[in-house]
Amino acid sequence: MSNVDCSGCCDLHTHTQASDGMNRPAENVHLAKQKGLAAIGITDHDTVAGIPEAVQAGLKNGITVVPGVEISTRMEGKDIHILGYYLRYEDPILLSRLDNLRTARAGRNGKILDKLGELGIEITMEEVIAGRGRELGPDDSIGRPHIAQVLVSKGYAADMREAFDKYLAEGSAAYISLPKVMPLEAFTWIREAGGVPVIAHPGLYGNDELVARIIEEGKPAGIEVYHSDHGPEDEARYIQLATRYGLIMTGGSDYHGIRQGKVFHGDLGSRSVSLEVLEQLRSKAGL
Repeated sequence: MSNVDCSGCCDLHTHTQASDGMNRPAENVHLAKQKGLAAIGITDHDTVAGIPEAVQAGLKNGITVVPGVEISTRMEGKDIHILGYYLRYEDPILLSRLDNLRTARAGRNGKILDKLGELGIEITMEEVIAGRGRELGPDDSIGRPHIAQVLVSKGYAADMREAFDKYLAEGSAAYISLPKVMPLEAFTWIREAGGVPVIAHPGLYGNDELVARIIEEGKPAGIEVYHSDHGPEDEARYIQLATRYGLIMTGGSDYHGIRQGKVFHGDLGSRSVSLEVLEQLRSKAGL
């Protein structure tokens, strides 16, 4: 549901400083309490490092924290993101697999900086890390938004959107493809860690036939119907798709915090679902 009043609901898609969000995990939880949310999902890119802090903050603030992750995958030339909920986030096999993804991401980041250098744009990894505003933890993830932030701060782009459009998005001047697993492999990782796999923001892929094929082949538990980048027509299509395949209809803002005065993707709580959806996910996870 695309809620104006998010009281008593859950935003199942938020990011923290553990990946490319601007806030500490506890800050996201505090903000969720201020907005009247009952629950919040912590779904950082290829890392679960932010979950323990968020869980502790949730206990202190009376907010349910849904442990999650957003795994970067690729299929038929499209970046496909897979959300996993209620997984065992201390599972050593899961942690090893996510560490491998972050290692690949780090290599990609270096190649992006090299390509920017070829364009006459000199940015160092030290500048990218410094832009985070805190020391890089061993399980933290550096992504393109961190590079975009430096491009903006050094005057190479007017804002984050222009930084991506000119340099970092697929097909742009400094884009480097990230070696990624297939969506079905991510489903397996999540299930083997006791979690529930969900296809994230399908409207961003521009290929509903591919989304349907991933559903048919991998049989995820859910699909993110409600998202900051989905309009009413998108929501209607994915409600139909979820109904056809019997999927849980999840939703969230994809909140990353505020950069250069702008919220990215959407404000926390701007997309939310009822607590009934949490119960469906918990049931699917066997909790």
